Amino acid sequence: MGVCCAFAGHRYDRPVRSVELSQLVKKLTADIGFDACGIARAEPIGRADYVHDWLAAGRAGTMHYLRRHVQQRLDPQALLEGARSIIVVALLYHPSSPDPEAKDSRPRGRVARYAWGDDYHKVIKKKLFALADRLRADLSEPFDSKACVDTAPLLEREVAAAAGIGWIGKNTMVLNRRLGSYFFLGALVTTLELQPDEPVDDHCGTCTACLDACPTGAFPAPYEMDASRCISYLTIEHRDDIPQEFHEKMGDWIFGCDVCQEVCPFNRHAPTTDEPAFAIRSPGPNPALDDILSWSIEDYRSELRGSAMKRAKLPMLQRNAQIAQKNANRAPDHPERVRVAEPE
Repeated sequence: MGVCCAFAGHRYDRPVRSVELSQLVKKLTADIGFDACGIARAEPIGRADYVHDWLAAGRAGTMHYLRRHVQQRLDPQALLEGARSIIVVALLYHPSSPDPEAKDSRPRGRVARYAWGDDYHKVIKKKLFALADRLRADLSEPFDSKACVDTAPLLEREVAAAAGIGWIGKNTMVLNRRLGSYFFLGALVTTLELQPDEPVDDHCGTCTACLDACPTGAFPAPYEMDASRCISYLTIEHRDDIPQEFHEKMGDWIFGCDVCQEVCPFNRHAPTTDEPAFAIRSPGPNPALDDILSWSIEDYRSELRGSAMKRAKLPMLQRNAQIAQKNANRAPDHPERVRVAEPE
C-alpha cells in the first residue's frame, strides 16, 4: 500500500511505502509524548488456546466481562473491519517526585502506582485520538482506526509483545529492558498497511523474584496468573466479600498491588514519567484508613473525581480498608520489605 503524506515537513507526491509510514507513526507518537511505540499485524493472536483454557479454568474469577466478545479479543480484525495494523504505545506512569511523608501515625493503606495520578484511560485516549488526527492531516488517502485503552476487547499485552514493546514476563506483565514495567499500554487498530516490528527476546532468565514474592500465590506457574488470587483483582474487580484466606496476605493494599513489579530487577533503574497528568494527587499513595472508612458517597466522588480509583466502588474501598486496618493492628512495628532481584 502506498499513500501520499507529509513527513518531517516534506510532502510526498509519490506513493509512500509501509516502512516510511511506520517511521512517520513513530515520529508522531514520540512528538505526542508516548515513551515507546511498536507495530503489529492485525491478525489473530498466537495464544488463543491459552486464553480459552484460562477462562475455562475459572482464573478470571468474577470478571465475567472477559468471557464476552472473546472472538474480538482473539482477532483484532473483528474489532475493526479491514484492519491491517495495530500501533501499540507505552506511557510511563511512575512519578519522579518522591512519595509524600505521612503527617501523622494513623494506619494507612497502599495504592498501586498506576492510580496515584489522573485516570490513564482519558490521558491515553486523548493522545491516541491526537495521533489519528495527525495521521489524517498528513495522509492523502482515508483510513479507519479504533483507539483501545484497557476497556476495549483487545488483549493489549499480547499485541504489545507482538509489536516488540517488550516480552510477557513470568508475572504476565509486559517487560521492557529500558522502561521496566511501570507503563500503560494503548493501541490504535487501523486499516493502514504498516511495517510490523519484530518481537523481542524474553530476558527473565532463571529469575523467579516475582513468583516468590506474590503474597497470595497468584502464579500457579511462570507466565501464568490465577487472577482470582491476585490482590489487584480482589481489591478492584471482585465485588463480593473477599475470602478470609486472603485477608492477612493482603497486608495494607487497598487498591491494587505492585509487589511483583517492585521486586522485578528491570524496575530497579526504570525511568519515571514526564506526563503531568500522572503527578501524585489526592488521596495519594498512602491514604489514611479511617478517612476512607468515614467517606460518604459525596466524599468518595469528590476525592476520586478524575482518578482511576473510581473503578472500585465506595463499599469495596471501605471493605478493603477494613481488612487493611485489621492487618495494621496485628502487624509488627518493622515489617519485612521484599527484596529486589538483580538483573541476570
